[in-house]
Amino acid sequence: MIYITRKASFNAAHKLARPDWDDEKNNAFYGKCANPNWHGHNYWLYVTVKGEVDPETGFLVDLKWLKDVMNTYVVDKVDHKNLNLDVDFMKGKLASTENLAIAVWEQLYAPIAESGAILHSVKIYETENNFVEYLG
Repeated sequence: MIYITRKASFNAAHKLARPDWDDEKNNAFYGKCANPNWHGHNYWLYVTVKGEVDPETGFLVDLKWLKDVMNTYVVDKVDHKNLNLDVDFMKGKLASTENLAIAVWEQLYAPIAESGAILHSVKIYETENNFVEYLG
């Protein structure tokens, strides 16, 4: 079993606020992340796939192909967007990094499985100090 990881970056805005809570409760719980005018991050996305090396190609997957899949299903949909308002796969979800990682997994699972590889993890850095890793 071999593991291979591809990294991508994107910039996006979001706001952490539950629609069923009033502004006071959202501000008390989420602090400045509940800013009514949103806030942004420079995110780093790491996608790790696992499987067996193809003896003919020497690859688990072609990294150019993995980059294209990540761009098509995730990066092109989130880059320079508002996660709360603009991203189809985040509709109706609180735009936390935890929920974003789960949603990214859901976007990538099928196309990666079709290649014969297995999606192992999705890791998203929201800041240099904070990241989430989802293993499905």
